[in-house]
Amino acid sequence: MKSEAVIVGEGTEYPLNGLLTLPDDLSAPVPAVVMVHGSGPSNMDEKVRKLTPFKDLADGLAKRGIASIRYDKRTFAHKFKMMKIKDLTVREETIDDVLLALDILRNDPRIDSSELFILGHSMGAMLAPRIDAEGGNVRGLVMMAGTPHRLEDIVLRQIGKAGGDRPFMKWAMGKMAGSYEKKFEGLYGLSDEEAKKKKFSGGMTLWYFKEMGRKTAADYLLENDKPVLIMQGGMDVQVEAADDFEAFKELLADRKNTEYRLYPYLDHAFVTALSDDFTKGAREFALERHIWPEVFDDIAEFIKRWA
Repeated sequence: MKSEAVIVGEGTEYPLNGLLTLPDDLSAPVPAVVMVHGSGPSNMDEKVRKLTPFKDLADGLAKRGIASIRYDKRTFAHKFKMMKIKDLTVREETIDDVLLALDILRNDPRIDSSELFILGHSMGAMLAPRIDAEGGNVRGLVMMAGTPHRLEDIVLRQIGKAGGDRPFMKWAMGKMAGSYEKKFEGLYGLSDEEAKKKKFSGGMTLWYFKEMGRKTAADYLLENDKPVLIMQGGMDVQVEAADDFEAFKELLADRKNTEYRLYPYLDHAFVTALSDDFTKGAREFALERHIWPEVFDDIAEFIKRWA
């Protein structure tokens, strides 16, 4: 196993440092994945305090014969430039860079260009089917801790849970949720220009949500029958097995080539969960842990079977 430095978007306004991780056996071209981050700024390892899920995935998959490319997210590497984009969407934030990363893989003779997969985590899983539809053209998808719901619905749900049982925090989070809910009212009745003018929070406008929410991950998946593996931690408090995972199964019940894996004791990062209390979520990132080998095994088996 070895990793080589790459630049995603070399020569563009937003070059991104990345790593191409390769298995030891390169006697024949190998399958490969591009990793797609969750929400917010993130480095190439998708590091959150003591957790590094993308590094874990790169190492674990390479040991199983699968290459991967991971890179710093644009909002991490070019934070201030990105803050100046008034009409920011997930296209500029995420999608364009995934397509550039796929081009790197397609032009590497050690990679089998017919065996490329998108591996999305959290919001990256929500976007994976869209990325494929809008130029990715990959063999299949791995969706980890995703949701078939719209982003605004997840935001409201998480804020509603953030106060827990503490009276003041419950009141404060309730006020915030009510404020955001009012902002989202009639979102899809707004014209694009109206949505671009209405602020959500900070520099983000409602256009970010409207543009992304026109079609959900499930909507995109129902338009094709490409192989997809949907994975979920049973103790994930950010995306829920009882809601999001089950909703995928219901919405995609008649879809071909759709597989599901539930890991009862894992959290949002697919490491052993410490708690199922949303208000204690910060603890999940404070203790060093690593993704279970079973997760790597399932992803590798899926990719090799469909490659």
